This record gives sequence, structure tokens and C-alpha cells, in this order.
Amino acid sequence: MNSWSRLLGGILLVAGTTIGAGMLALPVSTGLAGFYPAAVLFILYWVYMTFTALLFLEVNLWMEKPGANIISMAKQTLGRAGEVLSWVVYLFLLYSLTTAYLAGGGAIFQDFLADLTGWKMPCWMAPLPLLAIFGYFVYHGARSVDLINRLLMIGLVVAYVTLVGWLSPYVDGELLKHVEWRYVLLAVSVLATSFGFHIIIPSLTTYLKRDVAQLRLVIVIGSLIPLIVYLIWEVLALGIIPIEGMNGLLQGYVDGTNGAHLISLIIDHPWISLLARLFAFFAIITSFLGVTLSLKDFLADGLMIKQNSGGKLLLCGITFIPPLLFSLTSPRIFLTALEYAGAFGVVVLLGLLPALMVWSGRYYKRLHGHYTAPGGRLALIATIAISLAIIAVEIGNKLGWIYT
Repeated sequence: MNSWSRLLGGILLVAGTTIGAGMLALPVSTGLAGFYPAAVLFILYWVYMTFTALLFLEVNLWMEKPGANIISMAKQTLGRAGEVLSWVVYLFLLYSLTTAYLAGGGAIFQDFLADLTGWKMPCWMAPLPLLAIFGYFVYHGARSVDLINRLLMIGLVVAYVTLVGWLSPYVDGELLKHVEWRYVLLAVSVLATSFGFHIIIPSLTTYLKRDVAQLRLVIVIGSLIPLIVYLIWEVLALGIIPIEGMNGLLQGYVDGTNGAHLISLIIDHPWISLLARLFAFFAIITSFLGVTLSLKDFLADGLMIKQNSGGKLLLCGITFIPPLLFSLTSPRIFLTALEYAGAFGVVVLLGLLPALMVWSGRYYKRLHGHYTAPGGRLALIATIAISLAIIAVEIGNKLGWIYT
């Protein structure tokens, strides 16, 4: 495989890892602020998360072991405390995301079955078919997940491109003029889940043979593609969904409804409704497969459970049962779980931790590698401050100190 082919493959890996179910929550999280404040926040987040990815790359290139993961990176740079923190936050992040995907996927299946048969499945039962069908692939491992994920990714791309074409005529330019900057802080945590891809950087360093120039290009270009995809999605969603009303953005935020579902309710067209649901379904399931496979393998490694028949059943139990129970706790758990995952999972693990690891590695342990992220001490201080500010904002939101 030549270098250009590897470069393209790396870019697509970053873009594919970044784009997922979090995209569905963006319209209801950002809609009250309006398109232009949302666009500014998107660009700022892209800069922030791309920079922390470059910090992550710097640390990863210090590691002698190829493909060293974030746990071993934190242990080498921050000691035992860093290892424990990364372990706990990684588990919190993956369990939160799995909770969101079970809740979101269950709601889609529940609505689809109601339209098809007229029977409204009980909420507690809705995630079970999704778990039974796609949990089977997770049980059988990476190859099984890879095969079904390829089909689902094709469906996701086709659904997105078709939606863009079909929905464009419905966009109302007046709706895009709405601006309320005071609501922009509602979106800071969910946006974090939509720009995180850092955990595949160890795999990329091996795949691209530690070629620094290619790795930087892959990170910058690969993360730029989701930014463009999200901005187009925002134009469509915020240009179609009104702020207020029964199926408006305000009600969607309160209920935790995803943007694709709101569009399907507003545009009373059977094909668009079906396509919006398929898009939401593909986005959730592709994310669900990747996250739960990672969680199962992480638990197997951390708890030293062998992946034989009995071991795999045990792993699937501790992978799926806790988030399944959490998914039944609240009607808006899809959005709530993404908010917690963003502020207390992604921002800590992929924002704050890389800055702390680089600071310790550069200025205390005097580690040197083939790459140094730009900005020096000032950039690291700014990154730490921004990360702590995002966490503080989400705490304030949850306690009702910012919005009541």
C-alpha cells in the first residue's frame, strides 16, 4: 500500500470515528442560540479538539511500544494517579455513550414499530431488540462488527447525502437569522462528543509508520470533514425546525428528542420521514457498535477476563446491563447521557488529560520525540483553562446556576 493510499485511509478513519450519533443532538443543543452562534462554537471546538489531538499525538510518539493506548500513556507521563484517572474516565465515557445509544436507538425502533403495527411498545422494552440484534455482533468480536458496520456506514452516507438533497428546498432563511448568544453554553458539552476521535491516534501512528507529516495532515483534514458535515446539517435542521411549538427546538431540548426525528415530524412526507429515521438509526448503531466493542475489549483487558464462550457472555453482561438500566431512567436520557459524556468524559480524557500529559512529559520528565505540538506553555495553560471552564459550565447547567 503506497503512502497516498495510507494517507487517504487515515483521513477517512478520523472522519468516520468523529461523525456519529452525537450529530443527532446538535440541532436541539445549539438551536436556541441560533445558527451563527452555533457555527462560531463549532469552529472554536474544532480548533480546541484538533489541538488536543496534536498533543495526544506528541505523547503517543514518546511511547516506545507501538500502539500504546491512553492508559499506558497516562501512566508513563502522570504516574499511577494518571493511570487511575484515565481508567475511570474512560469507563465513564463509554458507559455514558452506550446509555445514550441504547436510549436513542430504542426510541427509533419504538416509533417505527408503532407506525408499522399501531402498537406502542413499552419504553422499558424498546432498547431490547436493538441489544439482541447488534449485541450479537459485539459478542462475536471485531471481525463480525467490522462486516456489519461497513453496510451500516454505506447506509449512513447514502441517507445523509439524500437528506441534504431532499431537505434543501425546505430550508427557511428567516429561521437561520435567529440569534440568542445567551443560550450558546447549552451546547458546550454535547459538542465535545461530536469532535472526539483521539483514541484511534495510537492505531494511526502504527498504520502510518510514525510519519509525522502524514499524521498531522490526517488529524487536521480528517477532523475538518466532520466540521463541514455538521455545518451543513445545522443549516438544514435549524432552517427547518422552528424555535417554539409542539415539535420545535425548545420542546426537543426539554424532551431530549434528536434533530432528525423533529425534521420527520415537521415535514409531513412519508419518504423524508423514513429517510430521517434511517439516518438517525444508522448514526446511532454505527456509534453503538464501535463504542460497545471498545468497552468490551477494554473490560476484558482491565479485568483480565478471557474471551472464551463463558468469558464473552460475562463481558457482554457487564458491557450492556448497566447502560441498559440507565437508559430507562429518564425520557430525555439520550441527550442527558451525551451531555455527561461530553463534559465529564471527552473533555477530561481528550482535552484536559493530553495537556497535562504533555506538560509533565515536556517540563518534568524531559521527554523528547519526533514531534512537538505548537504553542508552548501558553497553549497548554489555555487548553487546561478551557477544559476546566467547559466542565464548570456543565456543572452549572446541571445545578441550574446558568439556566433556570
